[in-house]
Amino acid sequence: MFSTKVLSLVKLNNTLKIHRIKTVVPLLQNNIKRHKNDLHEPDYLISMEPDEPVYDCLNLQLKGYDFALLESCQAEIHRFAEVMGIQVDECWATPAQQLKVQRFKPKGTVVDAEYNLNVYERNVQVVDVPAWALGTLLRVARAILPEGCSLNVHEHTVEHEEIRYVPDNELLDLKQQLEDMGGSRPEKKKRK
Repeated sequence: MFSTKVLSLVKLNNTLKIHRIKTVVPLLQNNIKRHKNDLHEPDYLISMEPDEPVYDCLNLQLKGYDFALLESCQAEIHRFAEVMGIQVDECWATPAQQLKVQRFKPKGTVVDAEYNLNVYERNVQVVDVPAWALGTLLRVARAILPEGCSLNVHEHTVEHEEIRYVPDNELLDLKQQLEDMGGSRPEKKKRK
């Protein structure tokens, strides 16, 4: 008699376990898709969350008077960007700008000294940068920026692409001579 009661309890316990497992499995499957901190949020609120902003193409522009310093700073920024997982598309230098600076005598218009300065520029182009990573990259870039150098960040435009190349003066002179002589020959129409 005791053995039949024990057997009936074991059977009842096994059926309860199976029933519990069947009810718990769908709950676990639903929670796998959701994050831990989303347990109490309704589904429609989770789907309405905005995506993380991403910057398409940005140029980090370094300017200064010493080309060697700028080049080493550009290499460090490039290295830090790659360590952070930011994709560096290109790095380039632009032709130097030549400035003529004059110092006048006190309370007068007579030139006391005259200086010729070269302003050099290096650029680092990064693409698909998340907003959180850009802030960190800019803090690092400002921290390693040498004294006397400046850092500007802007979106890439066509003007930034064109300024990279040095114009070919000989080719421009030949084009001007061709225009002075009457332009290029008119193309002859082909007979059919």
